[in-house]
Amino acid sequence: MDFIEKAEIRLKHWISHNDHHQEEYEAFARELKEAGYEESAEYLQEMMEMTAKATEALKKAIGALG
Repeated sequence: MDFIEKAEIRLKHWISHNDHHQEEYEAFARELKEAGYEESAEYLQEMMEMTAKATEALKKAIGALG
C-alpha cells in the first residue's frame, strides 16, 4: 500500500469519526435544550457547525490527492 492509499484511508477514518461525533453532539444538544439549557445547546450547535466545516475540509483533502 502506497502513501496516497494510506492517506486516503486515514482521511476517510477521520470523516467517519467526525460524523459519529456529530450525531452524538446533535442528540446531546437536544437533551440540553429539553432540560432548559438553551445557551449550552447553542454552543454545541456552534461546535457542530465547526465540525461540519472540518469534515468538508477533510473531504477536500481527499479530492486533492488526485
